[in-house]
Amino acid sequence: KCVDAGACSAPDNSRWQDASYADHPVTDVNWNQAAEYAVWVGGRLPTEAEWEKAARGTDGRTYPWGEEPPDQSLANCCDFVNDTMPVGSYLAGVSPYGALDIAGNVWEWTADWYDSGYYSRSPVQNPTGPASGVLRVLRGGAFWVDASFVRVASRSRLVPDNRLWDLGFRVASSS
Repeated sequence: KCVDAGACSAPDNSRWQDASYADHPVTDVNWNQAAEYAVWVGGRLPTEAEWEKAARGTDGRTYPWGEEPPDQSLANCCDFVNDTMPVGSYLAGVSPYGALDIAGNVWEWTADWYDSGYYSRSPVQNPTGPASGVLRVLRGGAFWVDASFVRVASRSRLVPDNRLWDLGFRVASSS
């Protein structure tokens, strides 16, 4: 709908037009495309801190569902399926705040610029990331990565212009 309305550019694949992928995450979008879509639907990309709290909860868990490593009922990772899955396929892997598929399926763009040392000097509450940078933060892992990449603490980064087959996003909104 966003592409048809002329508010967003198309992903760099044809899956988004294939009805059999209608419930899968949109992939092959760069950071700007993800941010534009989020605004178009009345939201925004989550900050890295928001993403982590939504995944971890308040009890410091290793994975959104707890401490046990992922299996085929908890997350789409570890080459269990070797492709994306429809959003909401892993109800047993839900986070404490109800976020589905926040571990695995696709890497997710966040609003933040990447700085490896940022959290050693950031505000304790609601850090919003560095003001500028070269790379954007990715969280969540993807369907092909091993269990270490779907841990809540795992972070990655990428140049914002990249569009990859395992890269998507989620939309956040302020209450």
